[in-house]
Amino acid sequence: MHESITISPRGPLTATVRPPGSKSITNRALLCAALAEGPSVLTGALDSDDTHVMVESLRRLGVAIEFNSATSVLRVEGAGGAPRVESADLYVANSGTTIRFLTAMLPAGCGQFRLDGVERMRQRPIGDLLEALNQLGANVSSERGGDCPPVLVNANGLPGGRTSVRGDISSQFLSGLLMAAPLAQRNVEILVVGELVSRPYVTLTLSVMHAFGVQVEASADLTTFRIAAPQSYRGLEYAIEPDASAASYFWAAAAITGGEITVEGLSRTSLQGDVVFCECLQNMGCSVKYGDNSITVKGGPLQGITVNMNAISDTVQTLAAVALFAKGATTISGVGHNRFKETDRIGDLARELRKIGAIVQELPDGLRIIPDERRSVEIETYHDHRMAMSMALVGLGGPAIMIRDPGCTAKTYPQFFDDLSRLSN
Repeated sequence: MHESITISPRGPLTATVRPPGSKSITNRALLCAALAEGPSVLTGALDSDDTHVMVESLRRLGVAIEFNSATSVLRVEGAGGAPRVESADLYVANSGTTIRFLTAMLPAGCGQFRLDGVERMRQRPIGDLLEALNQLGANVSSERGGDCPPVLVNANGLPGGRTSVRGDISSQFLSGLLMAAPLAQRNVEILVVGELVSRPYVTLTLSVMHAFGVQVEASADLTTFRIAAPQSYRGLEYAIEPDASAASYFWAAAAITGGEITVEGLSRTSLQGDVVFCECLQNMGCSVKYGDNSITVKGGPLQGITVNMNAISDTVQTLAAVALFAKGATTISGVGHNRFKETDRIGDLARELRKIGAIVQELPDGLRIIPDERRSVEIETYHDHRMAMSMALVGLGGPAIMIRDPGCTAKTYPQFFDDLSRLSN
């Protein structure tokens, strides 16, 4: 893709779209299928950088996987438990799900493994996961002796037992522990310490595990989990929903342009919590219609809102783009953990919003956005796919916005700018 792309103002957009498959579901289903007894067929799978590194890592661990990108189908020959290779050096790029899920799973095998990624990955915390795994009898560490990758795993089976993990940095730590727990030699109990961020992603993990035949006893408040071990995942045919985080960009496009856009394949009862983003838009003045297999957003006069987005933190940048077109301030809270994502999604987001013309106050756990006269500017994306996709939406409402490094969207949505260009007035 070109070094930059310019998004120019367009009138009210009307369209029906179906985003690609969910990254979160695809990588969870891939791991469960890789560990399962028997083959699995995953339909609607996402074809992106994040899923590629998961597939390639599992292949390096000896799992046979065929990916038909034309049909979005993954065929996985389950290993019947932890992969049996004796060593592997795994490159995970900047995929948080890949490094955290594989770090949790590998101790159940037998051998020596190293996981590393891009420079930003070497800045993203993983120490809490390592500590929780070591409480279960694993032998995992940071190669540099700190809190971040590269990660070293000396695997000789996962004994099991009781462990605790912080919930306030990333729910992926907990999800990784949950998916690895059935491979342990004895029962596992996991206690969550502190506030659990992005709770819907934990519920999503439990749903995928259940589909593959594993049972988890979870407390109603998601602070305690008990997993009987050992248990076996079972191969099956599994359908993956469209990505709700990706869908948020199209719903936001309707809000910004005063148009009407329907996203197919999602509903109010979808597995992914990010469909709740539509409620944010409704509170800002849009109308939302829920179908059995679709959600439609129609734009209207926008008002700023105050909202805790802890459960849907991947859509903060999307809402920030919409906030620039609202009357009054928008205050977003509950997302302090966003500073540890692909980029600092509070500080870097605030910097780009100010360039556009907004008055932005960084808060300990979020930010306050006061819209002002917008300017045509060049947006730095920081290699963050969500920064590129969300800030591109601002150009639809004007003035024009230039997005640097638009190719970074390949992380989760390689065809995003093509799909955006096909929206009709």
